[in-house]
Amino acid sequence: MRLVDAHKRPLHDLRISITDRCNFRCTYCMPREHFGSDHAFLNREALLSYEEITLVVRSLLCVGLRKVRLTGGEPLLRKDVTKLIRMLRSEGPDLDIAMTTNGVLLKRNAEALFEAGLNRVTVSLDAIDEDVFQSMADTPRHTPTHVLEGIDSAMSAGLGVKVNAVIRKSINEDQILKLSKACMDRVVPLRFIEYMDVGNTNAWNYDEVVTGKRIRAILENRIGTLTAEPPKHRGEVARRYRTDEGQIFGFVESVSNPFCGDCTRARLSANGSLYTCLFSSTGHDLRSILRMGGEEEDIGEAVRSIWQHRGDRYSVERSTDNTSRKKVEMSFIGG
Repeated sequence: MRLVDAHKRPLHDLRISITDRCNFRCTYCMPREHFGSDHAFLNREALLSYEEITLVVRSLLCVGLRKVRLTGGEPLLRKDVTKLIRMLRSEGPDLDIAMTTNGVLLKRNAEALFEAGLNRVTVSLDAIDEDVFQSMADTPRHTPTHVLEGIDSAMSAGLGVKVNAVIRKSINEDQILKLSKACMDRVVPLRFIEYMDVGNTNAWNYDEVVTGKRIRAILENRIGTLTAEPPKHRGEVARRYRTDEGQIFGFVESVSNPFCGDCTRARLSANGSLYTCLFSSTGHDLRSILRMGGEEEDIGEAVRSIWQHRGDRYSVERSTDNTSRKKVEMSFIGG
């Protein structure tokens, strides 16, 4: 049975945060002043088990779920993540299973991830220059070289690879062409993401947004015409463009060109709450149902009720929303 929300949007994609911990402190996601050494992360008992996650996915396959994306925090910090991937692959042989990662642990894990059944990875990389990278990620230990080595290892292992870059005005605008070259050298699609007002701790300011239109102008000035590509399916997040040589660039323009009208994504937090929007204030508790002995039918019915009443359109309504509301942090439910 096909499941649609109040705006007739189907549920095709589920993003699953498997941990709220990360080895970076990116200033636009987990700024250290809010996620320091005294921050109370979820304890092990609060996290959904792999068996519980798999049950949620199984309950949604019959209503049209097509894609699962494992996120964090940093998902490769969760122990035995390949076990979860094997479990999900067993449930859905044709399920598209992806992962979003900062890439620094990818080199040592790429082959095992592919063998477990992962289809592809999206790697976050905001700068090629080491000083800019370390400033944005707020990490003295890791470098862009570590991330690029992870990308190369993932490609060698057989995983599909995309790269995501968040661009902030006067912070890493000068990295746009450098990132483009690194991805063009590897023939890896690069997606530029507008700096978004996710959560409450990143001190978002519209003046720091570099629009997709502006980034395209920078690219075209250096590498030539970008031709818009038609979407492959409903609910595509990035608007894709192709160079004459075949390089793909994507633009996630939540601020300047919202795509809420085709959003097909739900998000499951590491502690088992279902969120129907990246900018949600509250989630819907599935963990309690799971831990009271809920079965596949119970979870499926709960999600159906939640999704059918979903009316989220935050990015479209942002400019006219004058209310002050607390939003869930991106590090808690993934990007």
